[in-house]
Amino acid sequence: QVQLAESGGGLVQAGGSLTLSCEASGRIFIINDMAWYRQAPGKQRELVAIITSDFRSTYSDSVKGRFTISRDNAKNTVSLHLDSLKPEDTAVYYCNAEVTVSLIARVYWGQGTQVTVSS
Repeated sequence: QVQLAESGGGLVQAGGSLTLSCEASGRIFIINDMAWYRQAPGKQRELVAIITSDFRSTYSDSVKGRFTISRDNAKNTVSLHLDSLKPEDTAVYYCNAEVTVSLIARVYWGQGTQVTVSS
């Protein structure tokens, strides 16, 4: 079994910054793509940013230029630095990873961490 544990959420004023972190643990052979999603109240979960195992990253248009995703393959971690935060960034942020265990790739989710941006 694989677990993803997020940390770093909180309350911040508009224009501020936060860094979210996520660590994968358990029976891990290979971690492929790692990503951050978010879900605001009453809205569908949406992809925020994704990073491949060779460090290629892609961002949603709404966060491009403000958020930065990074990963440390040695520590099985992925981070998301949120800058120039806006009230519309308020959401629960979820860590996501595709992990290969015993030659089978599965997608795992963290429990989510709340980010609240006040105006």
